[in-house]
Amino acid sequence: MQSLVLRGRAFDGKELHKDAVLEIDIEKGLILHFGERGGVDVQRNAKKIRIEDATILPGLIDAHLHFYSTVGEGVNAWATVPDTLAVLRAVGDLKKLLHAGFTTVRELGSKGGVHLAQAVAEGAFEGPEVISCSRALAQTGGNDDPPAFPLDIAQQLASYTYFCDGPWECRKAVRKVVRDGGKVVKFYASGAFSRGGRIKLNFTPEEIRAMVDESHRQGLRVAAHAYGEDALANVIEGGVDSIEHGLGLTPALANEIKRKKIFYVPTLTAYANRAYKNRNNELVRKHLSEDLLIAREAGLKVVAGSDIVGDTARPHGRNYEEVVAEAEFLGNKEALVTATSRAAECLGLGRGMLEKGMQADVVVVKGNPIENIRALAPENVLYVIKSGRLLVGGNQG
Repeated sequence: MQSLVLRGRAFDGKELHKDAVLEIDIEKGLILHFGERGGVDVQRNAKKIRIEDATILPGLIDAHLHFYSTVGEGVNAWATVPDTLAVLRAVGDLKKLLHAGFTTVRELGSKGGVHLAQAVAEGAFEGPEVISCSRALAQTGGNDDPPAFPLDIAQQLASYTYFCDGPWECRKAVRKVVRDGGKVVKFYASGAFSRGGRIKLNFTPEEIRAMVDESHRQGLRVAAHAYGEDALANVIEGGVDSIEHGLGLTPALANEIKRKKIFYVPTLTAYANRAYKNRNNELVRKHLSEDLLIAREAGLKVVAGSDIVGDTARPHGRNYEEVVAEAEFLGNKEALVTATSRAAECLGLGRGMLEKGMQADVVVVKGNPIENIRALAPENVLYVIKSGRLLVGGNQG
């Protein structure tokens, strides 16, 4: 058996260890041992890496992103980019993500997302593991249905979305996602913003219940895009597994989210780190200043998801900034949890922890992110190990 041993400071996904030992089974891609130095017996012939003034972490996870891969921005640009061009551009984005320390990403609606996932799994090119929803689900006239085009043309162009109306069409759309090979279902319970900052509800409670029930029957988790109190109330009642964005959070809604054990993915960087057209909207201001405080007070299971889409305004490669934004409200340690162990829990994956038997996805960064969360920046990434293979740094192979 071939093994790789890393020694040094480590954050295991929940706690910091000042001097730890991590041993990885290279052939099986699993963690053999992890613990404090002196308490772990490693293979004598193991390849050893001593980490100096750096920190060993579980591979980072971005639980909400897209590969729209456009030079412009907005729904018209996303819809009209040719599918093949979008996928080819996304290959470069996957490489950027891997070199930034992200070993797993959840893709919630893109052109060719399931095929990108398949290509990475087959080893066609290197990148993080992609958990794809295939296509997002939206109502006619809702999100991703560009009104500038005739209806039939618009819905052909928006080939990263299935449009459905009524409970049985919604069930059928879920079945299409399953047929495509999607590993999660994502739907829009609301729009984003219209003129005047108004929120448009999407899907009725009956349609939401149908999508959630069909997804759970198929063994898939459900992620719901939701803006505003009404949409939040609908998806909580509908029994979704994670709430995406979650603008308009109130203490009462947070308590219900907590009671139902729903994950909360606030995607702060979607609003804070670009020239967001509706940034002056009261709902956005509240999201950037209060919603995470409400979530923290209620003890919600917050998860890091950047909502970076790979267009001109939101290019991939700086996805760690979502963790930085959350750290302002949650603290550095809890923010690291949101991008490691809790993100893996949200996705239902056996990783996100430096723990015996877990998948060996590991990143090593210069400095100590518990003290300075910006140590996660791509320029500080020294090594990236995915499924036991050293892909970035050292002698790769």
